[in-house]
Amino acid sequence: MAKSAAKPSGKKVSLHPDFKIENIVASADLGVELDLYGIAKASPDVDYEPEQFPGAICKIHEPKTALLLFKNGKIICTGAKTEADIRKAIDQVIKIVKNYIIEPRE
Repeated sequence: MAKSAAKPSGKKVSLHPDFKIENIVASADLGVELDLYGIAKASPDVDYEPEQFPGAICKIHEPKTALLLFKNGKIICTGAKTEADIRKAIDQVIKIVKNYIIEPRE
C-alpha cells in the first residue's frame, strides 16, 4: 500500500518503495550438545576460537550463508535469501556435526 507524505512545500508525494530480500536470519535447535573443537578440527569451513566468541562459525559456500554453532546445539543461520536456502544450509551443517554430538539434551 502506498503512503502519502507532505513535503515542506505542502505538496503531497506518494511513496512506492521497491524492496528485495537480502538477508534472512533463522535459528534452529538440534536438541543435542556439540563438540565444537572436534567440528572445527574436522572441517576447514568451521572456525572456533572460544576466547573470541563462544560459538563456532561455519561458512557454507552454496547457498552463501554463515551459521553460528553453539555447544548447546543451537544454530543461527545468516545470509540466506529464501527459506529453501536456510534448509539447505542447515542440512549441510548437520552432515558436518553429526559425528560430533556429545549427548542429547534433556
